[in-house]
Amino acid sequence: MSRPLPLALVQAPPRPATAPLSGFAEDVEDLLARFPQTRLAVYPELHLCGVDGPPSAAGQLQEAAEPLDGPRSRQLAELAGDLGIWLVPGTVCERGERGELFNTAPVYSPDGRLVASYRKIFPWRPHEPYDPGDRFVVADLPGAGRIGISICYDAWFPEVARHLAWLGAEVIVNPVMTTTADRAQELVLARANAIANQVFVLSVNTAGPVGTGRSLVVDPEGRVRAEAPDSAATVLTDVLDLDDVTRVRTFGTAGLNRMWDQFTDADTPIDLPLYGGRIDPRRWRPATG
Repeated sequence: MSRPLPLALVQAPPRPATAPLSGFAEDVEDLLARFPQTRLAVYPELHLCGVDGPPSAAGQLQEAAEPLDGPRSRQLAELAGDLGIWLVPGTVCERGERGELFNTAPVYSPDGRLVASYRKIFPWRPHEPYDPGDRFVVADLPGAGRIGISICYDAWFPEVARHLAWLGAEVIVNPVMTTTADRAQELVLARANAIANQVFVLSVNTAGPVGTGRSLVVDPEGRVRAEAPDSAATVLTDVLDLDDVTRVRTFGTAGLNRMWDQFTDADTPIDLPLYGGRIDPRRWRPATG
């Protein structure tokens, strides 16, 4: 059995936060005209909230913030519905109910609904002014499988990818706005998170001159399926078979390693003093969609 997911990762420079959303709609329409089989389109972090200055430009980011039931989100939902695709438009500045500023990745469905939103748990401190999110988020794509969302610096914390996989994510979507010299390390982390959790990882970075690019698609055994060679604007296309996750977890990475089958219910729980908790072998295996 095959569960294909045709996708497009758009490595592009950010759009100014003050630009009308109609320009982005035209970009997505052009994308679908070029790659009409696309079912999931993903853009970089803060793609719709470009500002002048460093990520710490809190005043401009506050001005760009809207609640998730605001006009921007309604237009994005309508766009996804009109085009009949799953749309992750990168991340947006979200204004919380108590005035918080969140860096949030929304997920819109082909029927024009906001079906999930993830607030970045690990803002890049001290450089980013965002309030941290407090939960892991997955979303079901009927007919394909389950995706999980992480944002940029989240990839440096293995707890995020582990929890998303445990919640049943077969693909981790990681919008990035890396402008610094550590993109090389992020490429290693994308592969490591894929290998350690036996999931696909999609890391889509901002293009130059703002970002350092090098977006990539990694399979559940850590192989790079597609990669942008530099920071130039480009589109990575691929068709993932999410049954590859099932295959790798069943037969093992390289036909050997089956980490999700490590424990039996008879094993003694392992204390985790770092977290003030423990691994309970009876709860180890991931959820299924």
